[in-house]
Amino acid sequence: MMRMASDMQNTSSRKQEHVELCVRERVSFRTKTSGFESISLPHNALPELDFDEVCTQTTFLGKSIAMPVMISSMTGGYADAERINCALAEVCASLAIPMGVGSQRQALEQSDFHASFRIARQVAPRIPLAANIGAAEITQPHVREKLHMLVDMIEADALIIHLNPLQELLQPEGSPRFRGVLRSIEAICRTIGVPIIVKEVGAGLHADVMRRLFEAGVTILDVAGAGGTSWAGVEILRSPEHQYKEVFWDWGMSTVECLLQAEQLRRDYPAFREHAVVIASGGITSGLDVAKALALGAHLAAAARPVLQTLVDQGQYALESMLRGWQFQLRGAMFLTGCATIPALRALTCLQHM
Repeated sequence: MMRMASDMQNTSSRKQEHVELCVRERVSFRTKTSGFESISLPHNALPELDFDEVCTQTTFLGKSIAMPVMISSMTGGYADAERINCALAEVCASLAIPMGVGSQRQALEQSDFHASFRIARQVAPRIPLAANIGAAEITQPHVREKLHMLVDMIEADALIIHLNPLQELLQPEGSPRFRGVLRSIEAICRTIGVPIIVKEVGAGLHADVMRRLFEAGVTILDVAGAGGTSWAGVEILRSPEHQYKEVFWDWGMSTVECLLQAEQLRRDYPAFREHAVVIASGGITSGLDVAKALALGAHLAAAARPVLQTLVDQGQYALESMLRGWQFQLRGAMFLTGCATIPALRALTCLQHM
């Protein structure tokens, strides 16, 4: 009993430590980038449209959103997380964009901080909102039985299952046990009653992994490539003796590489092309990055650490202003390429400078 209480406390303190490291320390990739700097959008000197005709509106999880940008999963499960998730959800509600909460593993262990997750739906009743659990947990039958509780807790429109084998490998308290994950995902897809989003946490999804997930019933895939936050780096900083782990700091496939693999999969696999939704995250830092990601075939882009840093360092108003700036940048890129709509932007052919 004492050990179980200690494990619960460790989960909460670890979640808080993760947030603090992401805000205060340099945990970006050291030598690897997202790859967006190698992508150019074709300039159209005759766009034949007015700027005010450009529309970034689209749909996600059956709901209309003002632009294809999502505030990605970050936190929950400790005291200060309620304040953070409240602010993030208020911004999402104001901008009419989707949000994912952080891992709800802690909410399965104890009820102390359920409010830190519930607050998102309370202040943002109409946005697309996603619950979240780790892949290492879902292989346990007692966890799978409680997933409905996580969805119901925040009236979620989808459930995110995050794949983080690298993080679990390097985390001092990690659980690098991934045998049976795909079979568990397939079972959850059949029973949960909401769409499943499977995402990496910063090391990317290979085409073969995307194919296997799609065939298991997953239709929304977040590639979460390398180039943004290195969760290997975060866990290395948390390790008392970490020198032998340093070689993994830059492990992973860049976001652009993942998007190109997804595009090849679309060409080779008609069902994937027709039914799969691809989210681009990992190093998204501007509306121009969003535009490039969509022109590479993504339906949506997502960001976490730039959002969190702006919120913590400058406040909620500054975060909303930043994201409104991203929307202007996205609309500007669409105008300058002659694309009045998101589907037109997704049909664009990028220029690559490798």
